[in-house]
Amino acid sequence: MKKYMTEIKWGLIFVVTALVWMMFEKAMGWHGDNIEKHATMTNLFAIIAIAVYILALRDKKRNDLNGNMSWTQGFMSGMIITAVVFVLSPVSQWITHTLISPEYFPNIIDYSLQQGYYEERAGAEAYFSLTSYIIQAAIGALLMGSLTSAIVAFFMKSKSPDISSETE
Repeated sequence: MKKYMTEIKWGLIFVVTALVWMMFEKAMGWHGDNIEKHATMTNLFAIIAIAVYILALRDKKRNDLNGNMSWTQGFMSGMIITAVVFVLSPVSQWITHTLISPEYFPNIIDYSLQQGYYEERAGAEAYFSLTSYIIQAAIGALLMGSLTSAIVAFFMKSKSPDISSETE
């Protein structure tokens, strides 16, 4: 377990960061009066999510791997972070929609009906529900975490030694 403390730490940092982002969204009115902006503005969190993975893999490389990290090591580290986020995603969604922004679901349901995205309330209520969002968050954590881990690991990997300079 100690071997994975860096990843567990960064998985927890990611979840806390996401919860702080939810508080920011609520403060910006994207869960209420400005809900029409939510679908677009929530995507800005991707920048923060990528930054967390960059910081996490940099931490892993510097402090656990003595500055030398392969793509595989970086990817596996990112996947462990992803696993932590995946496991905590139901709790994170519960905190978001029960404690931080309990008015989000009623507001987004009303908005989606007003905009004609759903013809019947039952469809909107099924999609915009805690159960649905827990499933979406878990799947999103796995997909986006895997992709982010692969890309960030590629850029964070140590450079291979230049073979031509070793022979001179």
